[in-house]
Amino acid sequence: MVTTFLAAMATTLALGPVALAETPELSIPFERYQLDNGLDVILHVDHTSPQVVVNTWYDVGAKDEVLGRTGFAHLFEHLMFMGTERLPDDGFDVFMERHGGWNNAWTSEDATDYYDVGPSHLTELLLWMEADRMDALSKAMTQEKLDKQRDVVRNERRQSYEDSPYGVVWLAMPTALYPVGHPYAHSVIGSHEDLEAATVEDVVTFFDTWYVPANASLVVAGDFDPVQAKGWIDQTFGQVPERKAPERDAAPAPVDKPVAPLTELTDQVQASRTWMLWHTPAAFADGDAAMDVLSGVLSDGRASRLYARLVTDAGAATEVDTGQWSQQYGSVFMVALTPADGQTCDAVEALAMEELTRLATEGPTEEELARVKAGLRVSFLRSLEDVQARASLLNRYRILTGDPGYLAHDLARYEAVDASAVKAAAASLSAERAAILRVHPEEEGADQ
Repeated sequence: MVTTFLAAMATTLALGPVALAETPELSIPFERYQLDNGLDVILHVDHTSPQVVVNTWYDVGAKDEVLGRTGFAHLFEHLMFMGTERLPDDGFDVFMERHGGWNNAWTSEDATDYYDVGPSHLTELLLWMEADRMDALSKAMTQEKLDKQRDVVRNERRQSYEDSPYGVVWLAMPTALYPVGHPYAHSVIGSHEDLEAATVEDVVTFFDTWYVPANASLVVAGDFDPVQAKGWIDQTFGQVPERKAPERDAAPAPVDKPVAPLTELTDQVQASRTWMLWHTPAAFADGDAAMDVLSGVLSDGRASRLYARLVTDAGAATEVDTGQWSQQYGSVFMVALTPADGQTCDAVEALAMEELTRLATEGPTEEELARVKAGLRVSFLRSLEDVQARASLLNRYRILTGDPGYLAHDLARYEAVDASAVKAAAASLSAERAAILRVHPEEEGADQ
C-alpha cells in the first residue's frame, strides 16, 4: 500500500541511514499464480486511488534479435498498436482514451513492456485489449502496417540519434563495447538496412516465437477486486492458446574489455564531449549496487568528487555525469564529461581517472557514503508512490530474479554497500578496461 511506503520513508527521513532490518514491513504485497497456458499473473491491490494498471512484460528485447534483423524488438513494439481483427486500426488507443485511459510501452536490450492505465472501471476492458493483442496480432498483420511503422521507426532513428546532438555516440557504443555476435553488439533502434529488409513473414515469425503466454508476465495493480479480476483474466488471457516457450542460446560469457578502446567521432555540435565506459556486473549481481553508490559519490550534486574537482576547482569541465546501466547479461558504467573552453578530452579524462584512482585507494568518506545511500533510498521509496512504477517493478523482479517480492532484498543490497565495496568498484574502472568515445565538432565546410 502507498501508506506503507510513505510511512517507511518518513521513518527513514527522521532517523537517517537506518538499517533495512528496522523496516521489515516495506514490501509490495502481491498474489502470484500461473495460467494453464504458461502466463505468469501477479495481482497487487491498492485501493488508495481509483485507478488500475495492466502491465504486460514480454521477455524479449534487442538481445534476442538475429544478425540482419536488428531493431526488430522495437519495431514490433510499434506494430503492437496497429490493431487486430477484433479491434482494428487505432481502436486500441481510441477505446482506452475514450474512457479516460492511456497507454505506452518501451523496449530495451532485455525486454519489451506494455502498460495501460485508467480508472478502475476500465479493468476488464484493459485486460481484454491486451489479451486480444497477445492472441491475434499476427493474424491481422499486413504489408501496409509494416511499411507505416518501419517508416516511423526509421524517422525515430534519424531524430533521436542521427540528427540529435551527440546522438552518434549512442549508435557507436554497442560495437565499441561488444564483439560481433554478442546480444548487446547492436543498438535497440537497429539499422536502416535491417529495418528495410524486414518482411511480413519476419514479423509474424517474431510474434509467434516471442509473444507467447509462457514468455510473458502480467501484473494487474491498483484499485480492483482480485476475485473479479481473476475471472476476467481467465476469460481473456486464459483463452489465449498455449504455445511453446522460446528456446534461447546460453547466456554469453561476461565481457571484460571493450572491442575498441578509443573511438573518435564528429557531429554537428558546438563543443567536444567524451564518454568513458566500462563493463560492470550484471543487474542484481554482486557489485551492481556498489556501482550505483559509486556513481552518486562521483557526480551527485556540487559536492560530488568529479563535479568538485573538474568543474568547481579546476574549471576543466562544464558538465559531468555518471551512471550504471544495469542489464541482464552485464552492465555498463559511464562517465560523461564536457571539457570547458580551452580544455581537451584527454585532459578531463586524466582528471577523472585521478579521482577514480584516489577513490580506489582512499575510499569514500563516511559522510559521502551516508549522503549517497540516503539519497538512493529516498529516491527509490518515492518512486514507489506511483502504482505504475510498482507494477513495472514487480514484473522486472519476476523476470530478472524469479521473485516478484524482491523489493526488500533489492534495498538491502544498497544498505550493505560499505566503503570497501565502493573502493573495489572504483578500482575496477581502470584505464586498461575503458572504452573511450569522443565526439568533436565537425570542421567548417564539412559535408552535411
